[in-house]
Amino acid sequence: MPSTDQMRAVVEGYVAGFEAADLDALVGLFADNATVEDPVGGGQVLQGKDAIREFYGFSISTGAKLAMLGEPRCAGDYVAFPFTVTLDWEGARQVIEVIDTFRIDDAGKITEMRAFWGPENMKPA
Repeated sequence: MPSTDQMRAVVEGYVAGFEAADLDALVGLFADNATVEDPVGGGQVLQGKDAIREFYGFSISTGAKLAMLGEPRCAGDYVAFPFTVTLDWEGARQVIEVIDTFRIDDAGKITEMRAFWGPENMKPA
């Protein structure tokens, strides 16, 4: 089971990767067969590093910036954390309030990412 320090380091690396628009750093946080569901209930679960790279490449292209809204919460091999995403969406600057959950393996890699947000969490910046 990953330590709390390992899980917090993954969250910090994730936010820093976005801040730097560093696609390799972001994708490197994930296990080879990891899944990404963003948003939860959105109908598609991506699997594998190729799909994850394409998803985050698009996300970075929007100029997305993340800002933490509180401390990560660790339980078992999961970490949940609240944050905002500020990005250009359909010609306007938007802010989305999100809660992500990561499942982290013993090697400190994300095996599952789930993003919880809906249209009501998106507002003009």
